Amino acid sequence: MSTLSRILIVDDDPDIRKVLSLLLKDSYIVAEAGDGPEAIAYIGSNPDTDLIVLDVMMPGMSGIDACAEIRKLSNAPILFLTAKSAEQDRVSAYQSGGDDFLSKPFSQAELLAKIRSLLRRYHEYRGKQASVLTIGNLELDFANHAVKSNGEPVVLTDTEYNILEYLVKNRGTIVTAAQLYEAVWGEKFLAGSGNTVMVHVLNVRRKIEENPSNPKILRTVWGRGYQID
Repeated sequence: MSTLSRILIVDDDPDIRKVLSLLLKDSYIVAEAGDGPEAIAYIGSNPDTDLIVLDVMMPGMSGIDACAEIRKLSNAPILFLTAKSAEQDRVSAYQSGGDDFLSKPFSQAELLAKIRSLLRRYHEYRGKQASVLTIGNLELDFANHAVKSNGEPVVLTDTEYNILEYLVKNRGTIVTAAQLYEAVWGEKFLAGSGNTVMVHVLNVRRKIEENPSNPKILRTVWGRGYQID
């Protein structure tokens, strides 16, 4: 059985799919989809896919809409590609369940670095030693990368889970946005990274808190960072 990671490339432009496939095929098992519905069908039939490279701007179903549907089937990391660079595009991409973002044009080195980082985190967190921790109504199963709230499963993206696990493992400590970004994303904290962290933390809070506007578990310590007591 092959140990190579499986990557799905989703883009309506066949030339872009061809270029990306050529860049990745020596290191990964690569599949292609030309639109959102095709990508969703592929993931439904291939749940062992390890990573999805997803274009935002596609006719019919956008990448953001496709991501939201894929998240119902898979927690594999999703790397968004887009020609847009506006902050709102990033926010929409993350809110739909995306893990990272790369604006076109990008270098081969940048693409490969993003993919390696996402795959490393994805596989690392699935190899954790068995352990279950309970905080209030929240239960974290580190071995199975699973979370429950009031006994009901909580569906988190890979990045959202990693954020929650990092904060839990630093319980009682105020974690800065820079610390959280560099630990979870594995990249240097830059000017726009704080907004990336904020959007993901808000997504986590919305999913684990009974009242996200009055959080009891994941608190923001204004001007300093985030904390789980």
